[in-house]
Amino acid sequence: MTLQGFLTFLILGALAGWISGLISKGKGFGVAGNMIVGIIGAFLGGFGFGLVGISAHSFIGQLIFAVLGALAFLWLLRFIKK
Repeated sequence: MTLQGFLTFLILGALAGWISGLISKGKGFGVAGNMIVGIIGAFLGGFGFGLVGISAHSFIGQLIFAVLGALAFLWLLRFIKK
């Protein structure tokens, strides 16, 4: 992975975390926490969809996968937190 690809991944994950925080309506971990959750969720979303053979090559597709991964990771964290 190149430096540009890595930085794009971080920005995409941070954006996905912010969007997942908006979708969860204040039940997240704050802006910075949601961005970290988004970065981890972007990795998990890409990995999970890759396991089932689904891939995205456009920025919007990758963002959707990242948001879905971030929402799943946010749900998992809330489940563990209870």
